[in-house]
Amino acid sequence: MTAMHCTHCGGQGLKPGYIEDSGDSSRGHARWIEGPLEIGSWGAIRTGRTHWLVDAYRCEDCSHLELFTRSKDG
Repeated sequence: MTAMHCTHCGGQGLKPGYIEDSGDSSRGHARWIEGPLEIGSWGAIRTGRTHWLVDAYRCEDCSHLELFTRSKDG
């Protein structure tokens, strides 16, 4: 496995973390949802789309964030 590095400055010190979602009915973490954002009368349409959890890593050198998706959450 290749070591992760910052794509902005090339730094090797990436600290793991997450992007918090604190909106109404949130699960407390950000998710990536495939496809374009569609807004219906009740808000964003998510039905039938795969959700992926988002992991965030902050570069210790330049504070750039690197985002990655991991296992589907349903």
